Amino acid sequence: QITFGSIFLGNVPVHEEVHRCAGQIYGYKGCVRDFQINNKELFIIDEALGGRNIENCNVPICDYHPCHNGGTCTSDAENWFCECPKLYSGKLCQFATCDENPCGNGATCFPKSRRDAVCLCPYGRSGILCSDAINISQPSFSGTDVFGYTSFLAYSAIQNITFYYEFHLKFQLANHHSALQDNLIFFTGQKGQGLNGDDFLELGLRNGRVVYSYNLGSGTATIVSKPLDLTLNIHVIHLGRYLQKGWLKVDDQKNKTVTSPGRLVGLNVFSQFYLGGYREYTPELLPTGSRFKNSFQGCIFDVQVRNGMNQEFKSPGTPEGHPNSGRSVGQCKDSPCSLIKCRNGGKCIESGSTVYCDCPTGWKGAFCTETVSVCEPEHDPPHLCKQGGTCVPLPKGYACHCPLGTTGTYCEQG
Repeated sequence: QITFGSIFLGNVPVHEEVHRCAGQIYGYKGCVRDFQINNKELFIIDEALGGRNIENCNVPICDYHPCHNGGTCTSDAENWFCECPKLYSGKLCQFATCDENPCGNGATCFPKSRRDAVCLCPYGRSGILCSDAINISQPSFSGTDVFGYTSFLAYSAIQNITFYYEFHLKFQLANHHSALQDNLIFFTGQKGQGLNGDDFLELGLRNGRVVYSYNLGSGTATIVSKPLDLTLNIHVIHLGRYLQKGWLKVDDQKNKTVTSPGRLVGLNVFSQFYLGGYREYTPELLPTGSRFKNSFQGCIFDVQVRNGMNQEFKSPGTPEGHPNSGRSVGQCKDSPCSLIKCRNGGKCIESGSTVYCDCPTGWKGAFCTETVSVCEPEHDPPHLCKQGGTCVPLPKGYACHCPLGTTGTYCEQG
């Protein structure tokens, strides 16, 4: 039971007059998500005066087998997680990791091959091993890279936007095609269970239009702008909400409004404020209705928010304007490849602040300066040693050292 003055939610105390059936007292057994009286939303835990025998609702997420790559799902009454096998990490064990991590400064290591790694740089760092410090005033986002990671910035949760908020921001697309790829601009909400009806606030691009969505717990409200004028270099967005009513203005287009369905009026979000992408791009973990496929490609800057009509606009973050973390975010118009020289036909690849050399066949290493031995797994074509034979490189070609019980040039005979 939970008590709100003289209102009891779930059950009543045993000393009160109650309905009895065959001598038994029956109270509600299950989960209550939202509670409203006379169009006023009550926050079930925060506004309760007392209660007894209440625990978090247990969502049997493991029944849906969310873990990838052989991960084992474990849950308790409050949370769930995946136990990942070696070489995999991430909330859903969806990312490969590195045995010997050469990356510095908290970078994310990804195995480019069995022997080479790529360092996905954290906020404020760049370079092959993320050892170079960079100053970011206008962050540049690279979208989702070939390894499945997104570039993003994460700020502390924005406070006091339950009933009112306004956002101003500007963005510049990496190219015209990037406006058509279902790209996230920002997100905050309830994140971690992937439930239908979770509150969220989100802005993104879809089919060349700006999409603004929010859910107060009783259904998603969405505003879609007219197609962007792609001849403009910089786009300006103003958006806001007061109770159920939201509005969006893009560039010089007319202001558009929407009213959210249902009767709930409060936005209850507790995640960080994500700009450009998510820490882990796993749509299964996001509220239904907020699942953009890719992160942003281009620059986002001058982000400002206020939580009251008479309040000043401020940059997100604590302290103001400072993100808690980020990955593969560069400085707008700067190219990290300008400082990298790949050898032997290698091609420099940049993803925000992350940079690496993509080596042609036969070469490896951070700058493509090391040859690939004929006996290495990366060699094309692979060696021909069979039945567990050991490949030994020679000045010209290679030889197979055969295990006991096998013979032949390639250990192909018993």
